Amino acid sequence: MPKLRATLVTPLTGSLAPFGQTCATGLALWAEHAAYLPAPWTGVDLDVRDSGPAMDAAMKAAVDTHPDMLFGPYGSNTMLAAARATQRVIWNHGGATSRLSRPTFPQVINVLSPASTYFVRVLQAVHAFDPSATTITLCHSSTGFGRDVANGAINAAADLHFKLQPISFKPQQAVTMIHTVPDADVLLVVGNFADELALAPRLLARQWRAAAFVGAGVAEVLAPLGKMRERLLGPAQWMPTTFISPDEGPDSNWFITNYKKIVGDDPPYPAAQAFAAGLLCARCLRDTGSCEDADQLTAATKLDCSTLYGAFRIDPQSGLQTGHQVLTVQWQDGVRRVVWPPEHAERPLLVPFTV
Repeated sequence: MPKLRATLVTPLTGSLAPFGQTCATGLALWAEHAAYLPAPWTGVDLDVRDSGPAMDAAMKAAVDTHPDMLFGPYGSNTMLAAARATQRVIWNHGGATSRLSRPTFPQVINVLSPASTYFVRVLQAVHAFDPSATTITLCHSSTGFGRDVANGAINAAADLHFKLQPISFKPQQAVTMIHTVPDADVLLVVGNFADELALAPRLLARQWRAAAFVGAGVAEVLAPLGKMRERLLGPAQWMPTTFISPDEGPDSNWFITNYKKIVGDDPPYPAAQAFAAGLLCARCLRDTGSCEDADQLTAATKLDCSTLYGAFRIDPQSGLQTGHQVLTVQWQDGVRRVVWPPEHAERPLLVPFTV
């Protein structure tokens, strides 16, 4: 009996390797234990490939094996490179950039929320808990990802009647613009993780009512800050402590328990995203009975459901994910706690930020 041939191309070497490996573990958990497929498929044969230094070559080699399903890499830039390298339909569980949209990339199925939403709920939370905060300093990298997050923050600030001052910096040159950063009630920072870590101790020495870094939403990124990380806000695509009752696939408790059996620790968000992509792929197979790219794309565009990762719904015009919502977390007593939206909050947001 045939098995579904699925291929994952993701970084297994280089700086993104830890994230790429967790994606591979999450997708493998789906393939081995949670792939509920229609006939004639009896299981999944998962081929995991290192994207290496040349994504176009890695994608060509993967596509040349004629997989039934293709899963993309971790990282916005790597996912953009993957989408540029092939016209095959790609399940995108690792690249948050809003540039992976139609009409440029009609073959991409976006599972995760776009980066433009990363600071939207941070500002909603601050507005709700600290109405006295009215001004924002936004430090963002000049990369596509940095501009993506920044644009979403700028629009959200306008909607909430904040006064925002943006400051742009080039990658690896973040600290050179410290002297140009104005004081404000709220600090928002987005860049690559190295730049955020370089900026944090310098900027957080100032007085802010609230401060948010994209890297603060990830457990390990700003760990070197120690106690200075306390009360920092950040966006999180998924948290193991947030329970969602899914209508597709197992719940978070099942996923966490079985992931820990493999690696001995709680699953990070890239693993949950990859696992959810597998569940959604299988749902589209059951809906259509076909693994053809066009059928997968059509089924995914019509799909409206929820997994342990949250809701799934694609905007039919842009192709961006609109069902899933980013969580806002705050470091409280050394632990990330969900503080927004209210229906998922574990703790109230603490203000002001103090070092």
